[in-house]
Amino acid sequence: MMRRRSRSDVVRTLLSHVRYEIYPAAAVVDEVAASLPAGATVTVTASPKKGLEATFRVSEQLAARGFDVIPHLAARMIAHPAELADITARLHCAGIEKVFVPAGDAASQTGVYHSALQLLEDLALSGHPFSEVGITGYPESHPSIHDDMTIQAMWDKRRYATQIVSNMTFDPRVLAAWVNRVRNRGIHLPILIGLPGAVSRAKLAGMAAKIGVGESASFLTKNGGLFARIATPGAYDPIRFLGRTAATIGRSDAGVSGLHLFTFNQVAETECWRRDQLAQLGRHDDDRHARGFSNSTPGLDTV
Repeated sequence: MMRRRSRSDVVRTLLSHVRYEIYPAAAVVDEVAASLPAGATVTVTASPKKGLEATFRVSEQLAARGFDVIPHLAARMIAHPAELADITARLHCAGIEKVFVPAGDAASQTGVYHSALQLLEDLALSGHPFSEVGITGYPESHPSIHDDMTIQAMWDKRRYATQIVSNMTFDPRVLAAWVNRVRNRGIHLPILIGLPGAVSRAKLAGMAAKIGVGESASFLTKNGGLFARIATPGAYDPIRFLGRTAATIGRSDAGVSGLHLFTFNQVAETECWRRDQLAQLGRHDDDRHARGFSNSTPGLDTV
């Protein structure tokens, strides 16, 4: 029989297994170094506006400071297999052994790759040079790709990947249903839940405009309703959202291994929020023990 876990236990476990997504701006390297735990996992997005050079430069700087770095290899920004080979060699020289492979914005295609699958296939042909390869999952419908295509793409890419990173959704039922559908299709890769933390509305709006077609902000700007959910006071609470999905994502057979935190370069604020939530969860559990396990915090009862 599967052990029942409290929602607070599920949320605490997720908040303790996180990675942080950043946009490759020069100032972010120092902020990451000052704000995140030593050796934290940081993913660096690929921006058509700045080019892959910015992604690799920031990734190399973070790796040199001891962080576990995962650059985005946006397929449509890579011209041909020879360039991919050069990129692989460069990353290995920096000690970077993990990558995330999205297709990238369609308008940014510069060469032969029009899908993430094609690039993944070429990585496989070159001997699987990376120890970890992430691919995207879409709990919500993609703004420009039919659902049937995203489902087929995940099935095709599963052989080349080691984990799935979900894009953002703000409906707990949608996320839970998606996790179940992924497993029912026979896809057993670990899942990281994509989650925006408690970010500043003003900074978020400014970052979205600055990034333009960057991976995270592009998704937000193409889905105005999602942007509004983050930007409107009281409309989105990450902890309440996780609590409402805990019955599904907390199951061992769900295979959810942690959180992918979209920081929108609010690194210090995101990490402060994460630590505060862990501290509050600890106090909540202490109170529950003192009261004989009676539940007093809505959304954090037993599942």
